[in-house]
Amino acid sequence: MTVKSLIATFTQQEDLNFLLTNRVPRAALTRFMGWFSKIEQPLIRDLSIACWRLFSDLDLTEARKTHFKSLHDCFTRELRPGLRPPDPDPSIVVSPCDAIIGAHGAIADTELFQVKGAGYSLLDLLGDPALVDTHRNGRFITLRLTSSMYHRFHAPHDCRIERVNFISGDTWNVNPIALKRIEKLFCKNERAVIQTHLATGEALTLVPVAAILVASIRLHFLDVLLNAQSRGPTAFPCDVSVRKGDELGWFEHGSTIIVLLPDHFEFCDNVKDGACIRAGEPLLRKPG
Repeated sequence: MTVKSLIATFTQQEDLNFLLTNRVPRAALTRFMGWFSKIEQPLIRDLSIACWRLFSDLDLTEARKTHFKSLHDCFTRELRPGLRPPDPDPSIVVSPCDAIIGAHGAIADTELFQVKGAGYSLLDLLGDPALVDTHRNGRFITLRLTSSMYHRFHAPHDCRIERVNFISGDTWNVNPIALKRIEKLFCKNERAVIQTHLATGEALTLVPVAAILVASIRLHFLDVLLNAQSRGPTAFPCDVSVRKGDELGWFEHGSTIIVLLPDHFEFCDNVKDGACIRAGEPLLRKPG
């Protein structure tokens, strides 16, 4: 097979992937998945998990329990105690989740990028001019959770959660194929903007971004389930202190978390494009 034919085959596979995961009734499919995944009928549960295993690298050996009530129960599984301990170094901000590292780097004034050559603005992402000013010329990193990964996310450092803004939107797939084709994708999807400050005063913002089949984002410190039925943008003032590694919530399928920090934070040596990272592992460091 020639190089030209290999490229053509790869392009066709990308086209098919994009078609099957995006050119579908995304909102309806997501609502259906939210309903279907909670069915606690044993046969449906077992067939669903078996199908999931067939098309992914799902590994349940770290799960706290081995029996699940439903597909949703498996999606949102807890891990056995003692797994994912956060790096104890107080200068380290850790990864909030298991993920594949995507676009990351310096924010150019207020511009970020979802893949090389595809930019978007902080204002489009956050919807808050004051928060945009806070993160101007700062650092950002994109963490993509695949469908088979551990879906819960945790506090990346000791911090105080001050506000959550839920921004309603679409449910495009957030895989690399879609990121190359859909302009400003993260700014179009449903997302929660979680504003926090570290004890040392620096602003740390987490932006969990929903995607197709993500029926909701659950945050433990809010008594509201954030999903397509939420009317947004919706602001939730908070005053919650959390410690590094504390569980914050979960996605009900794979998705993305964007982490924003000031410019004096430096990426740790393990942060590389396409690398896998686990919750609690070093992400950025504050110079001493």
